[in-house]
Amino acid sequence: MVYNIPLIIFMDDVSGNISKQWNKHHTIYMSNTNLPREMLEKEFFVDAARSGVMVWDCKFNEEVMLIPYALFLAGDNPMQAEECSHAGLNCNYFCRTCDVGGMKEYKESEAGYNSIFMSGNIQTPEKTSQEIRQQFETAFRSGATTKIQNSVSSTGVRDSASGSILSALVELGKKLRKRIPGSPALPESEVEAALRKEFEELLKGGHLNDTTNPLLGMDGLDIHMDTPTEILHTILLGITVFLLEKAKFLHIFQYWLESIDKDGLNVPCLNADYICHYKGSLIGKHFKSLAQVMPFIIHDLVPLTVLNAWTVIGELIVLVWHTRFTDTETYLATLSRTIEDFLNVTTQCAPSILISKPKFHFLVHLPAYIRRFGPAIVFSTERYESFNHVFRLSCIYSN
Repeated sequence: MVYNIPLIIFMDDVSGNISKQWNKHHTIYMSNTNLPREMLEKEFFVDAARSGVMVWDCKFNEEVMLIPYALFLAGDNPMQAEECSHAGLNCNYFCRTCDVGGMKEYKESEAGYNSIFMSGNIQTPEKTSQEIRQQFETAFRSGATTKIQNSVSSTGVRDSASGSILSALVELGKKLRKRIPGSPALPESEVEAALRKEFEELLKGGHLNDTTNPLLGMDGLDIHMDTPTEILHTILLGITVFLLEKAKFLHIFQYWLESIDKDGLNVPCLNADYICHYKGSLIGKHFKSLAQVMPFIIHDLVPLTVLNAWTVIGELIVLVWHTRFTDTETYLATLSRTIEDFLNVTTQCAPSILISKPKFHFLVHLPAYIRRFGPAIVFSTERYESFNHVFRLSCIYSN
């Protein structure tokens, strides 16, 4: 008998140095999605991969084979963008899931601004692969640098897996087209022929699909729909951080945070002195605790719009960190309304922040991902990122 085992795959880039000099390493962790959420958090399951894929089925008393497959890929937003062959959060089309975005002038227009509040047309692996192939065709032609930059700007597609080959072709094209004094320029046909020959050598007898992002053609995986919005970096370390910057009068804030009654709160992370002194280095648990008490602390320190935003974000965090729900449709309807309320009140606080900070738009896709994969805490990355420190200790000075 053969069982299919869905896997949660998490990938992150960490530094192999103690200093701030970046020495990039990639870590990959996998979890069995069939396990109950409580069991996913337990560390003793980390060693299960060493036992192999042939196991004994105690229910049917027979040996069975486990065939794992990728259910979804968890990670922070930059890593998930890279997995989707997307240019990232700073490009004009900033969403890896849909085609929302455009030039700054369009996003500031009424139509463009309104589009941020909803999902655009969903991206597809086929369309992304087609755009990558088109960028390689562009690399053979004159003016490739500008044309490829315009392509990335107008589509948001940039494949890091094949990026070195694309860059090599563009640089070679510049060199071949450079006119040497006293000599005629090479005909464009000869330049293109030389570039195509170099391209074949760079592929080493393979096909372009062998060098581009393999996740785009992976069976059973739609990379644009299987990289769910990650709640740690998007909410706690994203929009909550942006709102905290709106909290002025830090010394008064600290006094009031110290004086708040914590007896009815199950939040051990409200050390006022630590939070205010290290406000630029707080982690998820601090923001999760702060979000539940902020309206009571800042009610006459900030404008009403900021107070309303903190009130709604407290409701949003409670909803998103649900571990289970009995009525999916009712839950998703409530979540969608809360997200809509939060985006609306954010526009009253700082209208431009929805244009400059893509994480606000990523919330729009969260209900669809929860419908697809279950509670958002299932695709949270906190359980994996806790092992990054262990990984770094084992690879220090590994350059």
